[in-house]
Amino acid sequence: MDDFIAARSQMALSLGFHIIYSCIGMVMPVFMAISHYKWIKTKDQVYKNITIAWSKGVAIFFATGAVSGTMLSFELGLLWPGFMKHAGPIFGMPFSLEGVAFFIEAIALGFFLYGWNKLNTWFHWATGVVVGISGIASGILVVSANSWMNSPSGFDFVNGKYLNIDPLKAMFNEAWFSESLHMTIAAFSATGFAVAGIHALMIYRNRNVRFHSKAFKIAIIFGAAAAILQPLSGDISAKGAAKRQPAKLAAMEAYFHTQTYAPLVIGGIPDTAAKKVNYGIEIPGLLSFLVHDNFKQEVNGLDKIPVKDQPPVAVTHYAFQIMVGFGVLMLFIGVLYFIALWWRKNWFTKPWFLKMFIWATPTGFIALEAGWTVTEVGRQPWIIQGVMRTSEAVTPMPGIQYSFYLFTFIYFTLSVFVIFLLKRQIQMVPELYDR
Repeated sequence: MDDFIAARSQMALSLGFHIIYSCIGMVMPVFMAISHYKWIKTKDQVYKNITIAWSKGVAIFFATGAVSGTMLSFELGLLWPGFMKHAGPIFGMPFSLEGVAFFIEAIALGFFLYGWNKLNTWFHWATGVVVGISGIASGILVVSANSWMNSPSGFDFVNGKYLNIDPLKAMFNEAWFSESLHMTIAAFSATGFAVAGIHALMIYRNRNVRFHSKAFKIAIIFGAAAAILQPLSGDISAKGAAKRQPAKLAAMEAYFHTQTYAPLVIGGIPDTAAKKVNYGIEIPGLLSFLVHDNFKQEVNGLDKIPVKDQPPVAVTHYAFQIMVGFGVLMLFIGVLYFIALWWRKNWFTKPWFLKMFIWATPTGFIALEAGWTVTEVGRQPWIIQGVMRTSEAVTPMPGIQYSFYLFTFIYFTLSVFVIFLLKRQIQMVPELYDR
């Protein structure tokens, strides 16, 4: 395997695994704090049991997230020394603050896990809230660093040198808010559907129904609400990409030719040689409207981008279509849930309704992985948009393919252990959490 491809593959693999661990680690503490609050207010033992059960899951994903995140930080220096040499002093602030948030989260989680029947009730609950806030803050800070790669700011690039560095301006770059909003909502949507799907499976199997029904409700309310809000944040992100990264937008849409009344393409197979999309459904003018709020205005296509600066069109387009497709599916399911909650409560006992959530368990994370593929592949060939190419940042060290094989083994082994531990937690509900 070519060292450059191996380096990119290793980073993609690491990010692909870490994003799942980190999103669950961001969102599960919020669910935990909600169930804990409901126990304090209602004294219903089921909510306490749910809180304790979920806290064990939070601990598992905190540990795996810490391991995978630490590996990622080493990989940045190992695989991309050219990038870190120049970018480190500029966007190091959000990473440093993320470290602070991580330590606060670790301390608060320790208090929460071992504070049962030892701490004041409300102080104990507050430590769980701190875990949730710190986890979300960590995610936003990391995304801020990534958004800087898509929208570099806070420095002057003169004769190959990075001058007049402003870390605050770099951290709060033009893309940080839209990316952080989109990512945070995606984390709630993906985790909410995944957790709800597991509890729906237990309800469907008629196991500890009251326990799983209350847990299901907390998770899916957040997941469904996030899925309904996600298109709004997606629209903000897409408009930002059109402004700052026109090549990415064009690749997302497989949009080859600049034109007015720019059509939106749904599906299709891009043919980069013929510069067209086969079998796609075109909706005239809709891309112009989504980008400019105007059906007539011109949208720049790939023909305005030098070939050497164009991202891989097929991968970006397919990933974007997968993200949008699963996002729409989750939105539809979310709407059905709120219809059931307010007007059709008898649906909750219907097998088809529970099966819908069971099958939807992985959809959020599939959309999440596809979205990150769009973000990263769509920026290529740049590691810092318009400033540094990915090929200029990669390590000259040979044998990267062996590192890729090793890290692949580590991540898959780690995932097997996570699945085993989670399965064990679910199987132990009757004995430990709902007697």
